[in-house]
Amino acid sequence: MNGITGRMGYRQHLLRSILPLRETGLTLEDGTKVGIEPILVGRNAEKVRELAELHHVEHWTTDLDAIIADPTVDVVFDASMTSLRAATLKKAMANGKHIFTEKPTAETLEEAIELARIGKDAGITAGVVHDKLYLPGLVKLRRLVDEGFFGRILSIRGEFGYWVFEGDHQAAQRPSWNYRKEDGGGMTTDMFCHWNYVLEGIIGKVKSVNAKTATHIPARWDEAGKEYKATADDAAYGIFELETPEGDAVIGQINSSWAVRVYRDELVEFQIDGTHGSAVAGLNKCVSQQRANTPKPVWNPDLPVTESFRSQWQEVPANADLDNGFKLQWEEFLRDVVAGREHRFGLLSAARGVQLAELGLASSAERRTLDIPEIEL
Repeated sequence: MNGITGRMGYRQHLLRSILPLRETGLTLEDGTKVGIEPILVGRNAEKVRELAELHHVEHWTTDLDAIIADPTVDVVFDASMTSLRAATLKKAMANGKHIFTEKPTAETLEEAIELARIGKDAGITAGVVHDKLYLPGLVKLRRLVDEGFFGRILSIRGEFGYWVFEGDHQAAQRPSWNYRKEDGGGMTTDMFCHWNYVLEGIIGKVKSVNAKTATHIPARWDEAGKEYKATADDAAYGIFELETPEGDAVIGQINSSWAVRVYRDELVEFQIDGTHGSAVAGLNKCVSQQRANTPKPVWNPDLPVTESFRSQWQEVPANADLDNGFKLQWEEFLRDVVAGREHRFGLLSAARGVQLAELGLASSAERRTLDIPEIEL
């Protein structure tokens, strides 16, 4: 597990996914149990050793190359900096390792496609974290799509983001490299790869993008308290043309910002509107409104609002035990590894995410809508 000293690598992947699986074992489809034993890898020996001692993990190291070459290691996981990821994944696949990785998988589409080709030729199981599709709110939203709740889907809109402190008076809650383009940072690079798999996983193929990026906060302070220039975008406003498997056109719109204050139930929310109903989902909660239960508002700016619009929606039940999304995908991926089969969210899906980010940045720079071509390996 490379990069577990970072926030996501530690909290979601190590603490909430692999350590619980180490305790229980991985249960296969036939009831067989498979043992999971992590090896912690990072560049800061003191931090990695502290985590290993805290969680009673026997094996840890700062020598990533040695771990990749170790014949007893089955899976290499990467949650390090984006700029370092492609090289790590290439080495791992060249050594016959199965890989599970955060995204984006590479800084450029060309390199992301190369990784997908290498993975295909290597015959290994490759998985890319698509955590949001496993989260309770979006699981419920996808279920509504599958059950035909919406009728013909018309649009999907998303709101994501929160205020990330600049770091001068209060410490920033995200690492400084996120705001430096030269280090692989930027909202579009970071989040459009997520939005691609969310839109694909819930609605259908993304056919075009029209985006506007911005660097709302031009100066920030790093972990040492030193001021630096923010060279990457901290907000991206995107409009997407989608196509459902049935061939229906859908308009998508997602606002993403680290310079926005939250006035919604969750840090990210998606709303789907269709001819027969609508639904709004966050990471956990999902509410819906059927056509027959839709009120008939009348626009009258001369009178105060007398009805509570939020109370007119009905919560969608889980009807199942929905575990942590990261852990659920880890379990699915590791079962695929043991079975020797392809994981449904692989390196080609990740390449499409990198493609959308690249085209989003290009769309903003060129001030025009760009079509999204098919990727061929």
